[in-house]
Amino acid sequence: MGVTAHQLISRNPARPDDEVLRLTPAGGIDLDRAVSRVQDASVAWGRTPAPQRGEALRLAADRIEQAAGELADLVCREVGKPIAEARGEVARSAAILRFNAGLTLDPEGDSLPPADGRSLLFTRRAPRGVVGLITPWNFPLAIPLWKLAPALAYGNACLLKPSEHSPACAERLRSLFAGLLPDGVLEVVHGEGDIGAALVAHPAVRALSFTGSTAVGREVAVELTRRGAAAQCEMGGQNASIVLADADIEAAAAMIAPAAMSYAGQKCTATGRVICEAGIYDQLREALVAAVDAMPVEDPTDPGCQVGPLIEQAARDEALAAVGRATASGGRLLRGGQPVGDGGWYMEPTLVEVDDPGAELAQEEVFAPVCAMLRAADAVQAAEIADGVRHGLSTAIFTRDLDRALELTRDLKTGLVRVNQQTSGVDYWAPFGGEKASGIGPREQGRAARDFYTSVRTVLISPSG
Repeated sequence: MGVTAHQLISRNPARPDDEVLRLTPAGGIDLDRAVSRVQDASVAWGRTPAPQRGEALRLAADRIEQAAGELADLVCREVGKPIAEARGEVARSAAILRFNAGLTLDPEGDSLPPADGRSLLFTRRAPRGVVGLITPWNFPLAIPLWKLAPALAYGNACLLKPSEHSPACAERLRSLFAGLLPDGVLEVVHGEGDIGAALVAHPAVRALSFTGSTAVGREVAVELTRRGAAAQCEMGGQNASIVLADADIEAAAAMIAPAAMSYAGQKCTATGRVICEAGIYDQLREALVAAVDAMPVEDPTDPGCQVGPLIEQAARDEALAAVGRATASGGRLLRGGQPVGDGGWYMEPTLVEVDDPGAELAQEEVFAPVCAMLRAADAVQAAEIADGVRHGLSTAIFTRDLDRALELTRDLKTGLVRVNQQTSGVDYWAPFGGEKASGIGPREQGRAARDFYTSVRTVLISPSG
C-alpha cells in the first residue's frame, strides 16, 4: 500500500510493482454524506421483514460461491494470503452469510411472567440503527462479513471503513451486495486513520465494531463510551501453545508450526509463544524446528504455499528488528531471522529460544512468522507464563490428561482455549473475542453477535379496563 497526497494505492506484497487498485481517499465531507445516506436508509431497513433481510444475505452468499475463484485470486494478490487459505476464506465468507441469514428467523425476545398475572410482559430486540465497521486487511472478506452479516441481519444499516491495504477486496465485497440491499444500507469509505477516527466520532453512528491494534482499539472504545455509543473492539493477542509432558510431541509440533508461521504469522490468533514442560522440552524443540523447516517461503499463488509475504516492507522491517533485539538480549535463534528474496516482502519463519518470560519477544505480538519458545518447570508454571501477558485472546493446550485440560480451560484468562488444536482458527457459529487487552465489549460471531447489534426493549401490555 502507498498513499500520495491524493491517492491511495494498493500493491501486491508478493510483487510490489503490481498495482492492484488506485483510488482517492475519502475526505470529511465524503464521510458525512455517506453517513447521511446510511442514516436515511436505516429506518426502512430496520422495518424490513426479517425473512427479506435473510434472503438478501442468502443471495449474496450465492454470488460469492459463483465468483469463488476470482475472489480467492484477488485476496491472494492484494494481501499475499496463500491461495489455499484464500480459497478457504471465500468459502467461509459464504457460510457466514448463510448462517446469519438463518438467524433472522430466531426468536427476537422472551416472554416473562407479569406482576399482575393479567398483562403481557415480553422483550424485543431492536436494531441499533447506524453501525460503523472498521476492519483489517488480513481477512479482507471474512472479517468485514462476520461484522456485516449480523449487523444487516438484525436490521442495521452499515458504513464500512476497510483497511487501506485491502480496498480492492472491499470494493468487490460492496459489488456483491449491489441490487440486494436498498440504497444506503451499505456504504464503504476508504482512507487511513483519520477517516476511521472521524467515523468513530460521528454522532449519527450508534455502534461501532473495530478490529485492529490494541492502542487504537482503546482510543476507539474511549471515544465511543464518551459519547454513549456501543463499542466492540477486537485487538489481537500474544497467544501461547502450552505443551505438557504427556503430549504427543510430533502431533503438537505439526500443529504449532503452521499456527505460528502460516500466512507469515499475520493472524490475531497465531501462536506467538510455545511454552513447554521441561521434561520434554528438548524433544519438542527438535520436532518444532523440523516442522518449521518443512514450511518453505513461497509465492502465495503456489498451491502448496503456507508462508507467503508480509503485507508491506515496514511490517517486515519491524519484525526483523524485534528478532534482532531478542537475540541481542540473550535469545537464541533456532531458525530463520532473515529476509528472503528481493521481489516481495518475504521473511524466513523464525523461532527464537527465550529464557525470560518477561522478554519483549515473549510479551509483545510481532504479527509476523516469529515465535518465542520458553521452558516451564511444570504445568502450573506453564499456565502462569501463558497468562503473564497483557493480552488474552487464544491459548492452545497439548495434553492427553483430561483432568488437567479441564482445569486449564477453566483457569486460563483467554477468550478461546483449544485443547490439542492450533491457537489459530475460529468457528463462525461460536462466540469470538478476547480477555484483558485483547477485547472490549460483547463477543463477535455466532448468536452472541446479537448482543452488540441490537438493544433490548422491554414491553408491558396491560388490559385497558
